[in-house]
Amino acid sequence: MNTQNKVDILIIGGGIMGWSAAWWLARRSGRGAGGGAGIAVVERDPGHRHSATALSVASIRQQFTTEVNIRISLFGIDFIRNCHLHVGAEHCPGGLHFQENGYLLLSGTPAGAQALEAAAALQNRLGAATLLLTGDTLATRFPWLNTADVALASLGTRDEGWFDNMGLLHAFRRAARALGVVQIADSAVKLLPGAGGRVRGVHLARRGPTEAGIVICAAGTGAAELLRSLGEEIPVEPRKRTVFIIDAPNADGTEAPLLVCHSGFYLRPEGKHWLCGAVPVGDGPADPADFAPDLDLFERHIWPRLYRRAPCFDSVKVLSAWAGHYDYNRLDQNALIGVHPNWCNLYLANGFSGHGLQQAPAVGRGISELVLDGAYKTIDLSELAVERVLERRAFRELNVI
Repeated sequence: MNTQNKVDILIIGGGIMGWSAAWWLARRSGRGAGGGAGIAVVERDPGHRHSATALSVASIRQQFTTEVNIRISLFGIDFIRNCHLHVGAEHCPGGLHFQENGYLLLSGTPAGAQALEAAAALQNRLGAATLLLTGDTLATRFPWLNTADVALASLGTRDEGWFDNMGLLHAFRRAARALGVVQIADSAVKLLPGAGGRVRGVHLARRGPTEAGIVICAAGTGAAELLRSLGEEIPVEPRKRTVFIIDAPNADGTEAPLLVCHSGFYLRPEGKHWLCGAVPVGDGPADPADFAPDLDLFERHIWPRLYRRAPCFDSVKVLSAWAGHYDYNRLDQNALIGVHPNWCNLYLANGFSGHGLQQAPAVGRGISELVLDGAYKTIDLSELAVERVLERRAFRELNVI
């Protein structure tokens, strides 16, 4: 091992999760300027061409079905609203332009309605603002929707919407680097096992073996392959998601929420246009190098359902499309967060299944608490612990989009 290649904390992955953890660790170390000395973030795609952060639809909601995810998002929305206060105005100039239009979830069955009712009760008990809408009330509020087959709808009337995703990433990165965190443009090839149930470091493609006292894996869809270098398996794989930008001249999106329809698509306004997408038919693991949009998905699956739900989308043109990858947790679509049971200095932040951007502020803080304090001090994230993978014990999130 080259002793010159040595850091105290090495974070694999320079997307939103890695930089959030880096900033929280540097900030909470209490060493002021230069407090991040000894912390390095490794990122293979520093331009974020294929980053899940950059390719997301940049939204946040409170409408989850597990308490821990709701608490994570409640903290997340406060951070997004007040990012300039948390990281410093010089690192987040102009704010994150939060558009508070809400999420509207539709259900078409009695069982689905019961699930929305139960989720809304939990969300409201924890401090969210979820409103249940039926029949005429829903039709009056959203007259552009066909509501004939909707059994129940839930609307987030506060703290839900979309924001500047890359603005949040850049804010974390600027603030972390101002505290001394080092950025390394390189690829993590494998984790290096050491003695006594410890990871001794990471082999980087260009830099070579790099020793680290603590390793944090925030490698997104690449996490599973890295864990295999230690003989460990986690149920995280890339799932491709195509996003379309469409023009619909007869549809007014000024006040429209992010619509999640039970027929199988989502839709939200984007300026004068709209973003939409759907889980592809036969969804399964994707080639990690495949970022080609599934262009047939709109005509074949989304548009017929969209037109039935909202007749004002009778005239539609696809302007552009892109594809990104979820780091999809097959076990339960919830994140894997915390120290690995078999490696006492290896921490994971993986498997977010499309929720990583909105969960990054709270998860980065939680990782910093585990590393610096040995336990969670704010939100208890222990239900998301990695142990459940070894025990094959699912902790399922039902509201996955």
